Amino acid sequence: NHTAVWTGSVMIVWGGYSGGYLNTGGRYNPSTNSWQPTSIYNAPTARSGHTAVWTGSLMVVWGGYDNNGNPLNRGGRYNPSTDTWQSTNYTSTNTTTARGNHTAVWTGSVMIVWGGWNKYGSGYVNTGGRYNPSTDSWQPTNYTSTNTPTARSGHTAVWTGSVMVVWGGADKDLNYLNTGGRYNPSTNSWQPTNYTSTNTPTARS
Repeated sequence: NHTAVWTGSVMIVWGGYSGGYLNTGGRYNPSTNSWQPTSIYNAPTARSGHTAVWTGSLMVVWGGYDNNGNPLNRGGRYNPSTDTWQSTNYTSTNTTTARGNHTAVWTGSVMIVWGGWNKYGSGYVNTGGRYNPSTDSWQPTNYTSTNTPTARSGHTAVWTGSVMVVWGGADKDLNYLNTGGRYNPSTNSWQPTNYTSTNTPTARS
């Protein structure tokens, strides 16, 4: 339940669980078959069920659950060149609500997080946010459209170059899903994915 990103030269693994939640990690260089640890100074709190994306210069980790199973709405920006951390904004009114088992993609300018689970009140969610690490600021994703996918966890997400496609997962009643959506951050709008075709994959998480 850790995360891993590829920087172009090293793999960075971080967080996860090993008898307790972790805020440690490592940088693995496959060319030299060697490891270097990631700094824990200013690192995000220990967690599992979080996400991580690579921006081209930073690894951004966000969300997940702490040692007590509480969902988190904060994270960190890790620079492997300097082995340093900076926190992500969690005080803005636009900061995405705490959650884990969500998805995250990198668009080239912002990280989009969507879906997941928060055991307090909201449960499974169909909300998300766009995080800009350059300005350390958030903007919400549209959740009022009739085309917004239903709340879910355990789904997947990819970035196509222009839209984020989310698919599958399980809903609050633990029903597996074969539905999804295409999110365009330029227009902050959703379009559904086809689920009526005989070729549509069976529901799954």
